[in-house]
Amino acid sequence: MNSAYATVDHVFTVPLDHAAPQGPTIQIFAREVTEASKAGEQLPWLLYLQGGPGGKSPRPSAGSPGWLPQALKTHRVLLLDQRGTGRSTPVTARAASRFASPARLAEHLGHFRADSIVADAELIRRQLCGDEPWETLGQSYGGFITLTYLSQAPEGLRACYVTGGLPGLSATADDVYARTYPRVRDRVRDFYARYPHDAARLRGIAHLLATTDVRLPDGDRLTSHRLRTLGLVLGMGDGFERIHWLLDEALDEDGKPTDTFLHQVLTLTGFIDNPLFAVMQETLYGQGAGPTNWAASRAMAAFPEFAEDADHLLLTGEMIYPWMFREISGLRPFADAADLLAERSDWPPLYDRRRLAANRVPLAALVYHDDMYVDAGLSLCTAREVGATRVWVTNEWEHDGVTAAGDRVLSRLMDLAAGSA
Repeated sequence: MNSAYATVDHVFTVPLDHAAPQGPTIQIFAREVTEASKAGEQLPWLLYLQGGPGGKSPRPSAGSPGWLPQALKTHRVLLLDQRGTGRSTPVTARAASRFASPARLAEHLGHFRADSIVADAELIRRQLCGDEPWETLGQSYGGFITLTYLSQAPEGLRACYVTGGLPGLSATADDVYARTYPRVRDRVRDFYARYPHDAARLRGIAHLLATTDVRLPDGDRLTSHRLRTLGLVLGMGDGFERIHWLLDEALDEDGKPTDTFLHQVLTLTGFIDNPLFAVMQETLYGQGAGPTNWAASRAMAAFPEFAEDADHLLLTGEMIYPWMFREISGLRPFADAADLLAERSDWPPLYDRRRLAANRVPLAALVYHDDMYVDAGLSLCTAREVGATRVWVTNEWEHDGVTAAGDRVLSRLMDLAAGSA
């Protein structure tokens, strides 16, 4: 921990279902951070909304996350562990296994979307700030939450900053994945252009996995389709190098997978720390327009270049498939409940388009032109629909630009928001 920071840990008790405040409750954890020299000052609050879904808020250390030192120049920051993550009554594989039935678990998980997170944030804001609104910084999925916040409780917001996270307001899961596969395909091809020998390496490893029973350290079998999910990291600034150096040490002199390789694959594909990322991924696009019905899996059929016998073996990206919940230990306790979530058709809307059109809360958004995860076209359409919005489009960084160049990014967004007030 950076000694220049002063921190205060907060724990809040909130209803599991905000529509039934007398019912079961859960705990929400948040860490307040200020510069040590300013700890006693009256500073405006900045709430950080983490990407995900299923990601806990960053734990501060010297200069990390990259945007934090810039934010602390002028603000008191609240690092929120969104419900179900980190220290906020975490939803883990062990916790999921305790539910009496898949239906009970699915019902429970239905309370872990952006609308519930916003209700948590408003309860917390009133306890910490009274009637004073605060500002938010939403990275990736945190931007999705921001649009829900502006739809449901704009009175709680003074200004909002979003990096790589303007969702399509009416986009269905089918719409999203029809756009996602081509972006992932192009990203993998760019990776092979940078590291031409890795295409043959991946193909060789995939063949080995198809003909040999290779086990990960937790006992799960490593299959070629699980291998392909390593592509999830390719949309980050260091993604190409992470995959390249992983493959560089993949096989020993006998052509067998090394322990180093297997350990890293487990870490990258096991969802041990963030099962909600997989469980809740497609629920982000459920808004009463019918079931999502495993949209990413269905969409793949329209892209034959993703076939396992295609000329180049293409990695996959931010797609979640039904087989994951049967083959990955950390997801197995969620398997039947995940099927029920995929079948659910009565998801309440997350965005109020009329209210957003009339929005007067300054919103400054960074759209990454080549974002592999969030479609820039959908983001720009949303920016045109939401009032008081200013957009900065760049291809200088990948999806994690706010971490890579946080001081530049956040200061520019604050200036943009001030200009739209």
